[in-house]
Amino acid sequence: MDRRVLGHLAFGVIEEHKAISTALNENGALQKMAEEAVKKKSSAKAMKGISGMKVKDLRPPVMSLALSPGSGLFMALLIQMTVAGKSFIGGDMEITMAANLTANGQLGQDTTGSPHLSCRSCHTTLVSVRTNLPSSMLPKVVNKFLEQTLQRMLPRLLCPNVDTVLNLLNAKFTTMTAEMPLGTAGTLQYALLNPPVTSEAFIELDLETILHLKEGKEVDLPTDQPPLASLPAKSDAVTQLILSANFLSAALSALQPPFSLEISNDTVLGLPPLVTTTLGVLIPEVTEVLPPSQPLVIEMLEVKAPVLTITPNGSFVQLFSTAKFWVSSSDPAPQPLFVLDVHSDLEVQFAIAEEKLQLSLALPSLSRVALASSSLGTFDELPLKGLVADIIQEVYVPSINRVLCKGIPLPNLLDITYGRANLRGAQDALVLDVPVAET
Repeated sequence: MDRRVLGHLAFGVIEEHKAISTALNENGALQKMAEEAVKKKSSAKAMKGISGMKVKDLRPPVMSLALSPGSGLFMALLIQMTVAGKSFIGGDMEITMAANLTANGQLGQDTTGSPHLSCRSCHTTLVSVRTNLPSSMLPKVVNKFLEQTLQRMLPRLLCPNVDTVLNLLNAKFTTMTAEMPLGTAGTLQYALLNPPVTSEAFIELDLETILHLKEGKEVDLPTDQPPLASLPAKSDAVTQLILSANFLSAALSALQPPFSLEISNDTVLGLPPLVTTTLGVLIPEVTEVLPPSQPLVIEMLEVKAPVLTITPNGSFVQLFSTAKFWVSSSDPAPQPLFVLDVHSDLEVQFAIAEEKLQLSLALPSLSRVALASSSLGTFDELPLKGLVADIIQEVYVPSINRVLCKGIPLPNLLDITYGRANLRGAQDALVLDVPVAET
């Protein structure tokens, strides 16, 4: 699989059926297509002797779809309609017909990166025809003439509507490539990386993601993580979306600036007071050089892009931070007392809310706290680990979760309802299995 694949979407014929049915029913599209067809000059010439043709009755088509491996979509429709007009023998005439239409659609990729269906072939067969005129008024030879005329006319009458239906469906495909806000950090856009692949069971889409920060800069993807190399099994009864850990790490990186936080006594509840005296108790060797009983400020700052790891057994995020300690003052550029390097391994829980992917973090323990620099001289930083862990758990992680609860937008394709998805971890990927309801 292409190393640039950051997502994978697989869906079956049921989703296509629902999308086409919805497209046909929206704004009376089917009725409009039929009315437009009978207005065409080619249809009028074919029905010479019947003037003022119009569609009087059009039943919803009986539709059957199948996937054509390697190409796209096979579509069969039973179309039943009544056309009315002025008869060549005088008076009003109604023709009620039933016809089978079969078409092959080629599934490809357009210039915007959206899936695109085009009609490769179309065939029609007249199943039945009857009129409102008594049989005595339509000799067999006339009746046969009518059937032959309709048989010649049907391809010109019905086949252009296949393109119309496919274009309605293509319009639904284009929603996938729309830019969507990623919180307040920037925008996210999905697009096809490779042309769609069709099997007997489902259509597979390899997705790339484009992340832009608010100022327009594109977010670079992590290079030290494995690609989406293999795909978990998909059942026939679900639409499956797979998002790589690589992509989700990039989304976290785009959201990284809001992770910065200044922490003081005003933002910490239930913890030891953030004052220099507390530091003196934890680090006796610096007591003499600390100003007594002064309020402290701790600045948590992410210095490296977060790294998300997903496995079948669990998921976690590595955060690489600095914790700067300084005495609160009116100095516009205060010098920190010391700076700690802090590495956190945070457990991740995934959920869907408002059709977006939400992440929630929790801190089991700190993996590393090390002294990076100090204006107080060297000292053993280990006694600070508990204080830093409490601050991260009680203040810093909740502030990050408030950013993450805004969610990561998911591909908007064929009205997939991600809120019903079952989420599970695979190796280096998150899998969303959305149950499909039969229509």
